[in-house]
Amino acid sequence: MTKIGFPSKQGLYDPAYEHDACGVGFIANIHGKPSHTIIRESLEVLLRLDHRGAAGADPESGDGAGILLQIPHNLLESQLRAEGIALPAPGQYGLGMLFLPSNTEQRQKMEAQFSQLAAAEQFSILAWRTVPVQPELLGRTARAAMPFIRQVLLQGPEGLTGEQLERRLYVLRRLAEKALGEAGLYASSLSARTVVYKGMLTPHQLPRFYPDLQD
Repeated sequence: MTKIGFPSKQGLYDPAYEHDACGVGFIANIHGKPSHTIIRESLEVLLRLDHRGAAGADPESGDGAGILLQIPHNLLESQLRAEGIALPAPGQYGLGMLFLPSNTEQRQKMEAQFSQLAAAEQFSILAWRTVPVQPELLGRTARAAMPFIRQVLLQGPEGLTGEQLERRLYVLRRLAEKALGEAGLYASSLSARTVVYKGMLTPHQLPRFYPDLQD
């Protein structure tokens, strides 16, 4: 039976599969030109999807909001250069966005375990970067559950790029989640192309919680 307001069944489309879900929006430059304008417009899309999210008794703790974007190579390169770390060219290294235990001892142990898993997959750690955040913007529920957020930059075997590098990073992510997930590790992304910034945030909080998104 066709649902009211939807087209009739045709080809691969079946209105029976229509249902409410989280809102998703896409902004892109068809020429592949990176620009902060894309980030600003994507965040505007997110604000317009605010009605698709939810909040509980604590209205300042959202059920989740995030953005997937191209790895900000220039931002990372400039920051790490100041620390004496040279990054490979874009597409020749991986970037992981990791949620880790807030306890310092547990976090350091987990980072060491992740490094061992990476070495076993022939990756070397280029750097660990503590992601700048503004926790004072969060509601009490989100703040109580907030993890320690770190980015890990990795270089694979020499000459490994493109789809091959992406597949190897995916394998490493799955291995890490399987080995360390129960202990508190969550990888929101691990890729040579993209990175995901997200959390128990409302759409309005996301760009302020992560100052990287203002750069």
